[in-house]
Amino acid sequence: MGDWAAQGRAPGSMPVLLAGIVFSGVLRAATQGMAGIAGQREAIGVKRAMRTRLIGALLPTGPVRGKLVGEDLHVAIDDVEAYEGLVARFGPLKLAAVLSPLLIAFVVGFASWVSALIMIVTLLPFGVGMAFAGLAGKAEAERQLLALSRLSGLFVDRVATLPVVLAFGAEDRVTRQIGEAAREVAERTMQVLRIAFLSSAVLEFFAALSVALVAVYCGFSLLGLLPFPAPEALTLGRAFFALALAPEFYLGMRRMAAAYHDKQQGEAAEASVTEALKQAGARPGPSAMPMMPVRSLAAEHLEVTYADGNRIGPFRAEWQGPGLHALTGATGAGKSSLLHALIGMAPALSGVVKLNGEEVAPASLAGMIGWAGQRPLLLPGTLGENLLLGAGDEGADVLSLLDACGLSDLVGQRGLDLVIDPRGSGLSGGERRRIGLVRAIASGRPILLLDEPTADLDGETARRVGDLLEAVARDRLVIAATHDPALVSRCASVVGL
Repeated sequence: MGDWAAQGRAPGSMPVLLAGIVFSGVLRAATQGMAGIAGQREAIGVKRAMRTRLIGALLPTGPVRGKLVGEDLHVAIDDVEAYEGLVARFGPLKLAAVLSPLLIAFVVGFASWVSALIMIVTLLPFGVGMAFAGLAGKAEAERQLLALSRLSGLFVDRVATLPVVLAFGAEDRVTRQIGEAAREVAERTMQVLRIAFLSSAVLEFFAALSVALVAVYCGFSLLGLLPFPAPEALTLGRAFFALALAPEFYLGMRRMAAAYHDKQQGEAAEASVTEALKQAGARPGPSAMPMMPVRSLAAEHLEVTYADGNRIGPFRAEWQGPGLHALTGATGAGKSSLLHALIGMAPALSGVVKLNGEEVAPASLAGMIGWAGQRPLLLPGTLGENLLLGAGDEGADVLSLLDACGLSDLVGQRGLDLVIDPRGSGLSGGERRRIGLVRAIASGRPILLLDEPTADLDGETARRVGDLLEAVARDRLVIAATHDPALVSRCASVVGL
């Protein structure tokens, strides 16, 4: 008790001191909890806004940018999720990590300015080391996200085309491709972890050095063993105060370092999202054309260039509306590419598209076009919901179209409430095509672009589909890419590629 009295403290001050320690601990825990909750709420809002923007920008422009579906999904899902750590964890800790060492050094300075100086001096090289580690970590995190994006895109694409892979016996080749992509991801991940461990080692070294130097100085000063004249009159109470706060000096930075990997991943994800939005915005969508009667649609010197440099075209064709017209040619001649070009869904496009004799941007025609491709888009839901996409409340028209296409038996046996998945499991290829065809016709749009509408159909069903297309073409412009000679014979014009 004599020591405490010598410091001007009464024995009764011990409970007050303990109460102060408990109160400060509770206050710090409550503050950290509130900061975590606030950060998480902000992260949820940021992620929701980012995903809404990404899906709206990436979904319509994937073919134009030459990106695989899996790559865009990785950006919209995984990259946005990686951004959470930067907002929810690193962000709230960043300010505390900057202010708390300075505040603690300032407070310690009242007890021992030399101890405060030791803390500041060890902080300077630590900051330099962390800056270098941060730059290297960010670059490696960006490379890791790029490798993950490639792996995701490759995997989703190969799974989607698995029947084709099996049909051509390409399992070994695809396995090697995915294996190489996975190995690249593993290598990038290990490099990121090496940098994370290095930055943690730098932090722990300087934290331990700071505490050790303060302890040595305080101990030697109290014992009178300093090899130089004592720069200050240090007492036991002041020495204990400085030494007790020394570990706290680096505590905020320790917590920040624990979340530093989140920062690296978040910044890399932010760069990936920004780049994806930049690519999607590089082709700003023109204003949609208003609905109007279509007298003619023409393509002049239209050429499509893909990411690998492969060129399709130039195409030259003119179709008079209303009427039924055919696109023919060998597989790979560019029939599907020409149809994609007419609605602006091609990677790089040159040439001119004219509507009723006036030049228009291809993408502006999308709102006037009903599309039925070889692999119609099916959404999770019921058969009825998929049929009525874009058709409003025209249920009666859809039912008559189902009968005309030979789908009335399917509806009668399984009902419009039939639950289907995006792959159309349980539906034949011909049924999926006809669902896409019915949906395109029911949209009521004046131009219909159809890719192999009678493929995978038996002769009688193909004939019924041909009758339906002739009927629809009485008041609309219908262009069908086809190998079916029976359908070609019904057409007013034939463009061979």
